[in-house]
Amino acid sequence: MDKQKPVNAPVPSQSVKETESQQAGSQSPSLPSPSLVPKGITIGMAAFALILSLAGYGFRLLIGEDVGEVLRHAAVIVPAFMIGIPLFFWVGSRILNKVKGLHIASWNAISLGYLTSCISILWLMGTYS
Repeated sequence: MDKQKPVNAPVPSQSVKETESQQAGSQSPSLPSPSLVPKGITIGMAAFALILSLAGYGFRLLIGEDVGEVLRHAAVIVPAFMIGIPLFFWVGSRILNKVKGLHIASWNAISLGYLTSCISILWLMGTYS
């Protein structure tokens, strides 16, 4: 016995052409497309990148390295991973949007920047451990 529903389901009263024309009319080319990455994910990746970038300095201080040297190194590296890499991706997305006519959402570019920062920090930690 076949317990599956029939393939031919009832068709709504509107024709397919009317539905397609309504959908095409509702999407305005001037409106920006929604971001694919939720803002909470991006904020979480930024927090994770900050924790990762600061974690190594705590260990360096625990083993007795000079505080001034650790702070000078942190003053360069932490902003590079927290601001530099996401900013690079954001600027790149803006340039590609202007030059190539792409529609890359700014929030998506920032999310990719933080993801790259987290991966880079983990790669560096793995290399030097």
